[in-house]
Amino acid sequence: MERRVLSDKQWALMAPHCLGKPGDAGPRGTDKRLFVEAVLWIVRTGSPWRDLPEEFGKRNTVFKRFRDGVKAGIWQKRFDAVSGQPDMQYAMVDATIVKVHRHGQGAGLKARP
Repeated sequence: MERRVLSDKQWALMAPHCLGKPGDAGPRGTDKRLFVEAVLWIVRTGSPWRDLPEEFGKRNTVFKRFRDGVKAGIWQKRFDAVSGQPDMQYAMVDATIVKVHRHGQGAGLKARP
């Protein structure tokens, strides 16, 4: 699966905040970008962890690494590193996304003479 969510520029900002070094075994893993991509896949699709594709590795290991990173505050550091240049590609809001309640549209109002 070569489809990536992170651009190379975003990964360059985020990589220094990833624990370990290449070749580390165990919970820090060897491919940190693949791990971050796995977490972003879960966030993007809204799928449960059990539906994580095999290309990302063992789902329970990925989940445990994610949980440990959240507890340690590592994810906050990673996203703070890339938030200096927000990408507004997905920030468009229009009527197809946000629906107004029918009372906001004037439903139920009677015309007064």
